[in-house]
Amino acid sequence: MTSAPVVPHPRTRAAGPVAGRPRRRPDDPLLIGRERELEALEGLLQQGSANGTFVLIQGEFGTGRTALLRAALGRARRDGGTVLSAWADPSEQGVELGVARQLFEPALAAGEADAAPAESAARAAELLWPTGPAAPSTPAGDPTAATLTGLYRLTADLAARGRLVIGIDDLQWADRASLLWLQRLLRRADELPVIVVATVGPAPATADPDVLGRLAPLFRHRVVLTALDDESVAAATEALLGEPGDDRFHEAVRTTTGGNPFLLHTLLRTIKAAGHAPDTETAARITRFVPADAGRALHVLVTTAGPHTRDVARAVAVLGGTPALDVVAAATGLPEPAVLDAVHALQRTGLMHRAGHSAAFACPMIGIALADDVLPSIRQDVHVRAAELMLAQGAPAEQTAVHAIHASLGLPWVPEVLERAAAAALRTGAPDRAAELLRRALREPLEDELRATLVIRLGEAGLAFDVPEAVRNLWLGLDLSRDPVERAATARRLAGALFAVDRYPDGLAVLERTAASLRGTDAALALRLEIDQVYAGLHEVESAPGVLPRLLDLRIEDAAGTSAERPLAALLGLRAIVRGESPAEAVALVRQALTQGMNPADDESFVYSGAVLLLGATGETELALDYADAAVEQARTRGSAFSLAHSRIIRASVYGQLGRVPDCQGEAEAALAALREIGVDPRHCHSVLAAATLTDALVLQGRLAEAQAVLERAALTADLNGHWINDHVHLVRGRLRAAQGRPAEALADFRECGRRTGARGMRCPWIYPWRSEAALALTALGEPGQARTLAAEELELALRWGVPEAVGAARRALALATGGPEGQELLREAVRTLAGTPGRSRHAQALVDLGAQLRRAGRVAEARGCLQEAVTVAHRCGAVQVADRALDELRAAGDRPRTRTFHGPAALTPTEHRVAGLAARGMTNREIAQHLFVGLRTVEVHLTHVYGKLGIDGRPGLAAALAPLQTPQAASDAP
Repeated sequence: MTSAPVVPHPRTRAAGPVAGRPRRRPDDPLLIGRERELEALEGLLQQGSANGTFVLIQGEFGTGRTALLRAALGRARRDGGTVLSAWADPSEQGVELGVARQLFEPALAAGEADAAPAESAARAAELLWPTGPAAPSTPAGDPTAATLTGLYRLTADLAARGRLVIGIDDLQWADRASLLWLQRLLRRADELPVIVVATVGPAPATADPDVLGRLAPLFRHRVVLTALDDESVAAATEALLGEPGDDRFHEAVRTTTGGNPFLLHTLLRTIKAAGHAPDTETAARITRFVPADAGRALHVLVTTAGPHTRDVARAVAVLGGTPALDVVAAATGLPEPAVLDAVHALQRTGLMHRAGHSAAFACPMIGIALADDVLPSIRQDVHVRAAELMLAQGAPAEQTAVHAIHASLGLPWVPEVLERAAAAALRTGAPDRAAELLRRALREPLEDELRATLVIRLGEAGLAFDVPEAVRNLWLGLDLSRDPVERAATARRLAGALFAVDRYPDGLAVLERTAASLRGTDAALALRLEIDQVYAGLHEVESAPGVLPRLLDLRIEDAAGTSAERPLAALLGLRAIVRGESPAEAVALVRQALTQGMNPADDESFVYSGAVLLLGATGETELALDYADAAVEQARTRGSAFSLAHSRIIRASVYGQLGRVPDCQGEAEAALAALREIGVDPRHCHSVLAAATLTDALVLQGRLAEAQAVLERAALTADLNGHWINDHVHLVRGRLRAAQGRPAEALADFRECGRRTGARGMRCPWIYPWRSEAALALTALGEPGQARTLAAEELELALRWGVPEAVGAARRALALATGGPEGQELLREAVRTLAGTPGRSRHAQALVDLGAQLRRAGRVAEARGCLQEAVTVAHRCGAVQVADRALDELRAAGDRPRTRTFHGPAALTPTEHRVAGLAARGMTNREIAQHLFVGLRTVEVHLTHVYGKLGIDGRPGLAAALAPLQTPQAASDAP
């Protein structure tokens, strides 16, 4: 006997079975992806054989065995053959010769075997369809020899009349007697021309392995069905949904179904019925489309796989993931060996696989479908048993909570497990998971103090994704709590959240009331709350007068050695800056305050970020950036979306102070997007600060229409309320209006900024330099006298404050208001003062102003030097508007600049790039000249220009200096 050739399902489908002829798509959707196997099977049936053709179709549950068999038998009927078919069923496995009866009853009823009066055929008919007492059979259920002979003679008679095709589905469920008859038939293949096609799946526990084992090798041909590949999944999607779908959808469907055709088509039909498209959005929610009744189709296979398989499969489905076998044993109440046996039986069916000491379903959809079919009470029981075992084993709370969250109410250990798991989720940056756990814990009957704690934790978690809801929970928790430390921390969190949604009066009232309630029992806690109250009170024009006296009275000694020392240092540092007292003292206090960073885990408060925000006014902008960088990274680690957005706002502002314009824009945009995601309104103070910062960056880039749109979206183009942040908005809005050519409106904004800051007692000239900005607007309006007065006043304040950038900005304004030779000299002093300060964009502005005045005075060569430097400085910091103005002045001076900068790699012309690139690769000057077909002197001149623009002495530093800007052209010129 020849060995049985196997036709496996290919991983990559061929273009077609015959060159030049496309593969036809089958009518049955379950056969999509089975075109190759269908064609191979039909070929076997068409060729036939004088001594029998026997084909076995193998595959696991749902791989399309039955559909393939039906298609083959249908083809045989269309070709005019006699087709006998039977479909084995678990319920008929004990019915002797049940499959044989299905095969022959239609033929005999139709008179197909009337010419077979042989005694053996009659005996077979009598045994299959007795009219009297049942015929005897062997004790083991085996048919008698006479019955087997009769069935064989009956088959031979039918085959003699024409082409005979016998099809049997699910041999693993066939009765023993029918299998023994089929075995005899196949063994006598040389005597009987008949085609037998059968399907077989994983053998159930009730099957006779000896009979199946002896029968399977008798099939000369085999078709093996495996999971569908990606191309087949895409084809099925298009056939069933009417559109091809995207790659993300195909991947999600294949992962969820494991490429199982039955599961795949069930899922796709549900998606179609729901009216969803095969796109990325549907892919993200793919498991929601598992139909509720899918588990029933799997129930029979699971139940009949072996002892305890139903209970084990149900437990694994409910537990989810890859549960350990000891957990499954606890959940089912079975001994672990019995669980092992059941898993082994389920592995044979192809439904489950085992990895070490864990088990999981072959694909997610099987588990989802089976779990959906489990009663809620049983699900709860499974989860409780699993959680209790894990609790006894000391498993991490976050693992135990996966099951505890589904437990029935009233179990005493559940709240503690959920609370600890929620804390772990917050530490690992999963606030939404923490909120889910806490909400479930709060459904339990709890003591008031524990309920207060859990509600507070829920509010803290909500700050990451829903600030309004977080406010409600924090307020409720504060009312419930009786612990002083917890109350103080909650009051500050609640106040911060209220400030975030612009409810300043409410936030101040929370701080004041809680501080008053704690003053008699814990003075340090009360002071800590008072610090936040004072700081927040300064933000509003209405509340500032009430808190200002207390701010002036506070001393660092008031909090020495207490938890209030660091926040008080931050507040006093702010006081020193705002009142213009001493930059050195302010920096020392801020450093003391920020020893644990801008967002300390033990004491989160906006007072620290306020200190970082104003630190740049002392000239320590790089230090402020260090604190902001650390805060952003810390917020990312903690997973707090609100804290991250707030930290990015501060960093965006510091970038702006440093003149890093593109960085400022990027951070501000990211912060605004993050605030929108967690429900912070665009008009609230945090969003307003981000919007104002973004507007300032866009103005410096000359993107005035975009800047105007930002202000309009944030409703910042009309009258503004008395919040501190709107002082900044007036300053930024004034700069935009000045750039738009609206100096009168700009002047109004600058003066309003000055009025507000004066009302708050702000004396520092460098927090909001409104005087110098107003002086520039007055100059544009033809009011040089008033302009000089304001600029001189700011210069005096700046000199007293002692920060070079503030001095340089004031000198520039005074120079432009003064004009003439005196103005030129003041501009030279401004350029010298601003050089090397963090204010690179201001340095570039002063250089442009000086270059323009020198050009108009006829000192063109000196003007060119200033303007070229201005272009370079502005280009490096991203101040496009300033760079464009400098380029315009250079053109007016007779230059024809070919680059947007005059220093660094970007300043090189294309020819200089080529020469520099070749030199960096080791070519000599002569080799470069020959390569480019130019003179040696030309190469030397180009290299001299390159060295000057790159700021290097010669070839040794060339490669490193060119690294930031290698061009494709330079690469192509390589020898």
